[in-house]
Amino acid sequence: MDHRRILNGILWVHRTGAPWRDLPLHYGPVGTVSSRFYRRRAAGIWDQVLLALQSEADAQGDVDWDLHFVDATVIRAHQHAAGVRRDGAGGDGENVEALGRSQGGFSTKLHLRAEGGGKPIVAVLTEGERHEQIALQALLDNGAIRRPGRGRPRLRPRRVAGDKAYSSPTAQNRRRRRHIRPVIPSKSNQRRQSRFNREAYRQRNRIEMV
Repeated sequence: MDHRRILNGILWVHRTGAPWRDLPLHYGPVGTVSSRFYRRRAAGIWDQVLLALQSEADAQGDVDWDLHFVDATVIRAHQHAAGVRRDGAGGDGENVEALGRSQGGFSTKLHLRAEGGGKPIVAVLTEGERHEQIALQALLDNGAIRRPGRGRPRLRPRRVAGDKAYSSPTAQNRRRRRHIRPVIPSKSNQRRQSRFNREAYRQRNRIEMV
């Protein structure tokens, strides 16, 4: 089969959120398209594509390292996901499907770090009921972008903006150890920041456009 047609089928499923069985016929047999997607995921192909695009954008000066954004959103799982194993299918107790129960029902939570222009840097999946700060360490410690030549990969921004879910003492310590300045409002029971940058905080809507 034509590789481009298979890729378009994969993109159709992930753009619409529809199950594989609803794949339109002109994309080819469902089994062929889905198996190609899973094989490429297991081989790390999708990760390699993202890394290459990030490296190219950084080389062109299109990655902002001054201010990054972190956020999370709950994604309702399709009704047919109810049969997926959640009892440590990864062999070490890991929930490989990142499915859990939240107020919205059976769901997954997508945690994302994006650079200042809104380009995605790191994505982490957890069960829908997990708190945002659970994934903060993975968001900050992953997503290194390779540079041309022998230069060290760039990893951490100068500042990170997020909502009050990232204002806990644990989250503060994680940022402090990595020398990242916060653009995060304090909760009512926390000490108010004297130099909170409201202008930078208002730019958080860029991560919601990803």
